Amino acid sequence: MRRCWMTLALVALCPVSAWAAKPAGGETPLHADWKLAWEDDFSKDQAIDKQKWNFEIDGRGGGNNELQYYTDSPKNARLEKGELVITAIQNDGGHKFTSARLNTKGKFACRYGRIEACIKAPAAQQGNWPAFWLLPQDNKYGGWPKSGEIDIMELINNCDKLYGTCHYGGEKGDIHTGAQTTIAAGDFSKDYHVYAVEWEATEIRWYLDGKYYGKITDWHSAKHPFPAPFDQKFFIVMNFAVGGNWPKSPNAQSKFPQSMHVKYVRVYQPEKSSGERSN
Repeated sequence: MRRCWMTLALVALCPVSAWAAKPAGGETPLHADWKLAWEDDFSKDQAIDKQKWNFEIDGRGGGNNELQYYTDSPKNARLEKGELVITAIQNDGGHKFTSARLNTKGKFACRYGRIEACIKAPAAQQGNWPAFWLLPQDNKYGGWPKSGEIDIMELINNCDKLYGTCHYGGEKGDIHTGAQTTIAAGDFSKDYHVYAVEWEATEIRWYLDGKYYGKITDWHSAKHPFPAPFDQKFFIVMNFAVGGNWPKSPNAQSKFPQSMHVKYVRVYQPEKSSGERSN
């Protein structure tokens, strides 16, 4: 999930160069032989599994001047009809907006693999910013962006363009490269989609509904050469932000509450890998 203080396989239920927008293609297939290493299938649970997820309680705006206050209230994050539902509410509890941000820090982190989720985005409207992304477990190379960030899915406002992005660098602030794509329907919020990244030692690729749409093969971290910072363990983050430097604030036509629906999150890896539960 973009930060700004220095200048987040298709199943029956879920229907390239840097910053080059194009329809999702299919030149680089998903690794079909990688094994499931970790998952949360929300249809199997009665409540959000706190052995897997942490709730962030935070009203600092995520470094992007966002408007929401993140809570652990079931109003903002709950399981409903077999899905994780993250809901942004306006004028709630004395805050302009409340919402939720969940992460697996200290509970699961991995180095390399395919990380994917089946998500239905909130409505297309000004100010919405849902995200599914990765952050470093230990910040081996220093504070953001030196230790990196991998954004698997970000949608803003009209939900008409999908952003997959890596943040790194740090000598003179944030460097971000990645890929974008669109769909024929024009709006990602109309249906469920599978958003995925395949992360290997020398290449990071993005996929939409099993189809490849872009990659990066070069990055660095301040004084540390490639493959830093993407050679360390990262944990998973899911959140629904409101407003901020990138999408800007909701307008008079924006209606709340709005919800982001997640059917599952899965991590696949080669059988010999460094993905593991982390203490």
